[in-house]
Amino acid sequence: MENMDHHRVQVREFLTSRRARITPEQAGLPAYGGNRRVAGLRREEVALLAGMSIDYYVRMERGNLAGASDAVLDNLARALQLDDAERAHLFDLARAATPTPARRRRAKPATGITPGLRQLLDIITDGPAWIRNARHDMLAANHLARALYAPMLADPRRPANSARFIYLDPAAREFFEDWDRAADDIAAMLRSEAGHNPHDRQLIELIGELSTRSEEFRTRWAAHNVRFHRTGHKNLHHPEVGRLELDFEAMEFPAHPGLTLLVYTAPADTPTADALRLLSTWAATLERSEQPAGHTPGE
Repeated sequence: MENMDHHRVQVREFLTSRRARITPEQAGLPAYGGNRRVAGLRREEVALLAGMSIDYYVRMERGNLAGASDAVLDNLARALQLDDAERAHLFDLARAATPTPARRRRAKPATGITPGLRQLLDIITDGPAWIRNARHDMLAANHLARALYAPMLADPRRPANSARFIYLDPAAREFFEDWDRAADDIAAMLRSEAGHNPHDRQLIELIGELSTRSEEFRTRWAAHNVRFHRTGHKNLHHPEVGRLELDFEAMEFPAHPGLTLLVYTAPADTPTADALRLLSTWAATLERSEQPAGHTPGE
């Protein structure tokens, strides 16, 4: 019963937060009256846009998504102008509310790094590359990624975790030039994963730890933002080689559900490309001093 109450709260807060951000003008509706008592759209306006009765939408916003069809969810997603990540989150919340066999079926998360994945990382030599799980644990990395994330790997706990580093380690504010954006991104990605896999005990424990220890995380978690993080740009400041302007691509493995490969690159003949070469030299020196030789995060 407690889990169901918690789920209803998550649904209610997500839907109300999405409704509150859309004005009638943005939705293409006339704004009658100058004194609106609610931020954003009214419930009846969302129901109108989604093609459903006001009673049905009120039931959904109170946290009851049980029985909602894909067509109904699609209509609601369009009415609330949800992006791809938000739409996926809405469907995850509905899946948790309607545990039918079809909606329960999902790939079992991979439990570790295979030799093939380690070989894949090892053949990527010109850019940092690493593999994480959905909780943002760094499970394996090539030599450049270990050097790049040396500040994060200084934490003796294994595996190293990006969320803990960003919110709990003061070094992260020096490492990420735009710390606020990094903090926004990681909280939104964890929120997406919590909707997708609400029974992941380790994820629940991580979110509880961050909520207890970081007011910055609590504020962002309460916003109910969700986000995909598939490609983009990062500005980092490495303590050894200085500023790095990196592009990144994130790729999932169909054969290894729950694992994501991240590869960072920089255009040729740029200061960042030169800095990566320096980082590679520093990494080689670092790894020669490591004991045991060939250590990889997560081993």
